[in-house]
Amino acid sequence: MKVLVSACLLGENCKYSGGNNLCPRLLDWLAREGHEAVPVCPEQLGGLPTPRTPAEIADGVVMTRDGKSVDREFRQGAALALEIAGREEIGLAVLQPRSPSCGAKQVYDGTFTGRKVPGTGIFAGLLAENGIRTLEPEDLP
Repeated sequence: MKVLVSACLLGENCKYSGGNNLCPRLLDWLAREGHEAVPVCPEQLGGLPTPRTPAEIADGVVMTRDGKSVDREFRQGAALALEIAGREEIGLAVLQPRSPSCGAKQVYDGTFTGRKVPGTGIFAGLLAENGIRTLEPEDLP
């Protein structure tokens, strides 16, 4: 089975800081289950650079820490990543927790204080709306 995966979890340096969120647990699970990973970074697909200014969702709009809206880029990247999911016939995605793109259960609250609130990132929400199941690495068996 093909599984859509946040590229940063696979070790790709696409995180806002320029680094990654390599997740050995995820790599082990993919190998053990024989799943093929299909990496995506909606933020890069939307045209944002790496590294980039941190962004959070505030009142439904993705804003950078310095007050610039990057909502269009986030939504465009999410739409392009959804197209990849459709082309690859994806039924499951494993996503980076708390990300304004990929957070599947909670995101930062938009104040840049580290406070988390229940909710989904732009891409995670789009996947759910289109019937694609989302997990975070901690949810893996």
